[in-house]
Amino acid sequence: MMILVSALAAYLAFNIIVFLIYGWDKKAARRVEWRVRESVLLWLAFLGGSLGAVLAQQLLRHKTRKQPFRTYLISIIVLQVVLCGSLVIMPHWLEAALSTVNQNSKP
Repeated sequence: MMILVSALAAYLAFNIIVFLIYGWDKKAARRVEWRVRESVLLWLAFLGGSLGAVLAQQLLRHKTRKQPFRTYLISIIVLQVVLCGSLVIMPHWLEAALSTVNQNSKP
């Protein structure tokens, strides 16, 4: 149970950081200053910060009309939902995958 709480806390902390980075980029855009690359913003979403990215998009109105950014972000979210759904439906899949990786990494 403690692992689940720690994982949730890390997930929320990471998403807050992603939200703040989007906010910083929005501020930089208004001031015509150095910006965060779109690829970095998308990687942050891919690595688990999609909730923070979507909240920043909606609350800060940042990157809402920019294509293909929107399409990529939506694709990342769909991929994450499918993966999470798969883990809920087939919880032993992750255990089997990690076991296989562990066996293959041994010399």
